[in-house]
Amino acid sequence: MTPVLWHVVRAYGHDREAAEDVIQATWLGFVRLHQTIADPQAVASWLITSARRGAAAHAKAARRAAPVEDETLAAVLPDEESAEAVAVLDDEAQRLWEAVATLDERCRKLLRVIAFMDRPDYHALSQDLDMPVGSIGPTRARCLAKVRTALTRGGER
Repeated sequence: MTPVLWHVVRAYGHDREAAEDVIQATWLGFVRLHQTIADPQAVASWLITSARRGAAAHAKAARRAAPVEDETLAAVLPDEESAEAVAVLDDEAQRLWEAVATLDERCRKLLRVIAFMDRPDYHALSQDLDMPVGSIGPTRARCLAKVRTALTRGGER
């Protein structure tokens, strides 16, 4: 898994040393928490998610630690996203979930599971939704197309 983790972490633009630190922290976290992973098939997903989170946190910390040329400006700049950026993200999320709410129950359930899981268990999902495993992908594509259409129509208000 280390080569996979390497690619995940390097995608965040980290140099070799930073990537090694993040990967080492990922493996240490796995050693400490491996008992909490009930499904052995979820180990890869857990490692990748942990590496992504570690890489993102490391990148954010590196941006904060980067020297700012104008100390006066640095003192007044917030460490957080601007209110405008937060408002835009909130608006986008609200529009997205309003579009999802217009779908039938089956699509809503499917998209919620897919949205919040890195690698959903298609076998369990097929039982929950009472559909063949082979139908999940095509059904997901149709549901996403409906969301896209609803968002497009919603943007023309």
